[in-house]
Amino acid sequence: MKTQDYCPILEEAGIRPTSARLLIYGAIAETKDTFSLGSLEEQLQSIDKSVIFRTLTLFHEHRLIHSVDDGSGSLKYCLCHNHGHCKKEEAHCHFYCECCGKTYCLDNDLIPPVDIPDGFIARKVNYIIKGTCAECARRLSPAHCPDTEKTFR
Repeated sequence: MKTQDYCPILEEAGIRPTSARLLIYGAIAETKDTFSLGSLEEQLQSIDKSVIFRTLTLFHEHRLIHSVDDGSGSLKYCLCHNHGHCKKEEAHCHFYCECCGKTYCLDNDLIPPVDIPDGFIARKVNYIIKGTCAECARRLSPAHCPDTEKTFR
């Protein structure tokens, strides 16, 4: 897709499609899995870091992207494939690789429903699986990654 193809997505979300916002959304749309503010800044060096941060905040507020706390200390984001019209039952799981630090979207694995006690109000669900990704498992010996001998089935 070209950057002008993203104009209707931003406009429908109530966001004015400036050139910087279109470039940032385009970079996000091309990202297969999650991304961080730092990785986006590295990818878009021609755009001021504060503009990228404010744009991510804006996209998050309008639900064009979702935030993922993978426990790494760096907030990750992933693109909302429904352009801000997600239902909570469409939320997917994520996998955090303890070797390379990458967080993968598991789009086909939805977060299972959880019955919470009466009186509790759930605001957000974050489902993270931690372990070793396939690429790290292929190239590294088990001694290089934490707890690789422990698996859950």
